[in-house]
Amino acid sequence: MKAVRVGLLGFGVVGGGTVAVLTRNAHEIARRAGRGIEIVKILTRDPGKRRAQAVPEGLITTDAAMILDDPTIEVVVETMGGIEPARSYILAAIAKGKHVVTANKALIATAGNEIFAAARARGVVVAFEAAVAGGIPIIKAIREGLAGNRIRGVAGIINGTCNYILTEMREHGTEFATALAQAQELGYAEADPHFDVDGIDAAHKLTILAAIAFGIPLAFAQVHIEGIRDLESADIAYAAELGYRVKHIGIARRVSDGIELRVHPVLIPHKRLIANVDGVMNAILVSGDAVGSTLFYGPGAGAEPTGSAVVADIIDVVRTLTTDPELRVPHLAFQPDALSDGPILGMADVTTACYLRCEAEDRPGVLADITRILADLGISIEAILQKPPEPDAHTVPVILLTHGVREAQIDEAIARIAALSAVTGKIRRLRVESFA
Repeated sequence: MKAVRVGLLGFGVVGGGTVAVLTRNAHEIARRAGRGIEIVKILTRDPGKRRAQAVPEGLITTDAAMILDDPTIEVVVETMGGIEPARSYILAAIAKGKHVVTANKALIATAGNEIFAAARARGVVVAFEAAVAGGIPIIKAIREGLAGNRIRGVAGIINGTCNYILTEMREHGTEFATALAQAQELGYAEADPHFDVDGIDAAHKLTILAAIAFGIPLAFAQVHIEGIRDLESADIAYAAELGYRVKHIGIARRVSDGIELRVHPVLIPHKRLIANVDGVMNAILVSGDAVGSTLFYGPGAGAEPTGSAVVADIIDVVRTLTTDPELRVPHLAFQPDALSDGPILGMADVTTACYLRCEAEDRPGVLADITRILADLGISIEAILQKPPEPDAHTVPVILLTHGVREAQIDEAIARIAALSAVTGKIRRLRVESFA
């Protein structure tokens, strides 16, 4: 059979990795797909870059129409990133009956419902394995490998930049700003790290994971998002004394009242496997009623790990070129007319254990006042850590771990503790998850 002709939109890190994997493993890929796969045109903004200069003559273009309007190109691969023009290009490709592979988590999370509806109407595939966790095949695992399960929850370290920074803060006592600068110097963080360190990138990925886990529409706007900018090395050190490690986690969990969607720092018992995932690596826990708990681990980014996921999607698309559209695996795992609009819980209705740290005057009765507030609100304390004062200091840090408590209750407790005359400065709050 003739090779499948592919057009590539974007030739940055992921696009370059995709071309490298397709070129190096062409024979093996053809054996798996049943046909050869040939990239015939590559869109780039800068044809003068070394990466663009290294490919065969005639492949590079700066005109998207050379790909979108070419009737011989059956598959369009988008690795540009961002919302526009990627969204417009993908919708144009779908309208012309082309299958699409994308690594664009922001686009899928925010415009995926529109894109999938267009693809379904046109009878084409949109594949997006590379949009979450780089080289970890987590989309396929949940959508296909665990299809017999009622998924109870998905939780994971899904941003390598945050994980690297928190690892540096724990291992070396580095403060956030210094660890971020190191991540930028090593190429793990962008010059503008907002999407990573403020939790947006992780929220995009969690949105996708939740949709395929629970059969709900993509709901990025309903994800509770917190980043790691406000974390201090002192909190990471105190967590370690209490037997925990601090990780930035995305959590999608099915509970009796609805579904939790949240991204924020979490204290995890140090013996848990996920607590020991360090550096820029990713790890995702999936809990199903039949399989129990499973852990997927691997590189969350990088040229060839992500390119590997893109190529796997291309192979899947090639395999389905002759398949009746109604028999293909649904984009979000569940049949489109079976998606559920079950409630997404607001953060005030979420229940977790909590870590609290405050600075209090070093005098009798202050700790009793704090614990009385918690008792009055029905909040049970698991552990208290009170540190001795530093020389010439007038305040001491007080650290408490609570049992599970509704967010609205702990918010009220924090407000009351902050109102005590003996308590100074901001009260630090982190959530605790056991992931047992």
